[in-house]
Amino acid sequence: MPVPTFPPFPDNVPTHPLLVIDYNLLKSGDVKEKERLWTAATELGFWYLKNHGADEEVNGMFDMGAETMALPMEEKMKFEQGDGGISFGYKAKGASAVDAEGNPDTVEWMNVSKDDALSYPKPARRTYPHTVNARMKSTITPFVQKSVDINDTILAIFNEKLELPEGALDKLHTGSGEFSGCETRVIRNPAAGLAADRMAIGAHTDFGSLSFLHNRLGGLQVLPPGVEEWQYVKPLPGHAICNIGDALSVMSGGILRSNIHRVVPPPGEQSTLDRWSLVFFFRPGNSVLLRALTDQSPVIADAVNAADGSIDFNPGETAEEWFVRRVKYQRLNNRKGPETWMASRGTEKGRV
Repeated sequence: MPVPTFPPFPDNVPTHPLLVIDYNLLKSGDVKEKERLWTAATELGFWYLKNHGADEEVNGMFDMGAETMALPMEEKMKFEQGDGGISFGYKAKGASAVDAEGNPDTVEWMNVSKDDALSYPKPARRTYPHTVNARMKSTITPFVQKSVDINDTILAIFNEKLELPEGALDKLHTGSGEFSGCETRVIRNPAAGLAADRMAIGAHTDFGSLSFLHNRLGGLQVLPPGVEEWQYVKPLPGHAICNIGDALSVMSGGILRSNIHRVVPPPGEQSTLDRWSLVFFFRPGNSVLLRALTDQSPVIADAVNAADGSIDFNPGETAEEWFVRRVKYQRLNNRKGPETWMASRGTEKGRV
């Protein structure tokens, strides 16, 4: 399906500039580009990534999302995530909270586990609608594999900069040889005449290590350190938006920044359109204990010693426990009060 044409992103809203990182240069080992990536990852934790080579798969993923969201609700709900903390599958609009008051989200999405995409046609974690299965081999598995390769490349650079033993971060991720919370997600936020600041997805830091985001309309906002006003991240054609998640921030002793962000309706003329986005979430192996790797890197040990105490670098949870807790307590069916929302929080706790 051809890529549609959209109204321009407005020039009268507050935006935050991101560094543009060239993936081809990273792969070639360009020292200056690796330094620029390190700057982006340690100062805000967000950057644009160009020349990632996944454009064809991205377009196919958006087509899969449109086909899936067009299914009857009864059919989609056969593949619903449920309230037990499982993320893979379908999430209906309004199933999760966006804040401590329990206001519902405005988005629906379909999550496909990396483990299922790479084991297809044999199910690893769960089954999916026929619209997903029809594109698994042609689109979803290639997108997941490219996403993993890109994140592995970035992870190796961080491993070097953190002065960790060679392959240390990889062993905690794809090198672990076990299931993980890695997944790809297609999200639809319907155009419904909502207020410009009505949160589609509440303020949060990401659960895992790295996120690989593709969107065509505005709506993503970040809250940079020391800034009180939310700022849009302008979508750039052909550029992914990448960011650090909590797991990698904890492992690095806070050197790598997991920054707060949220999603609101698109600004300006774009507000009349449904907002579609696509993410690949890269997460550690399920049994990996989240902790700062102070015993493997003096750089990380020094960072933890100098930290201000706002982040717990030894939360006492495995990657799976961390993930399940956060998913479970965002669900409105599990809500008891504001404490439920707080139980779903990560390293952003106390910063919003």
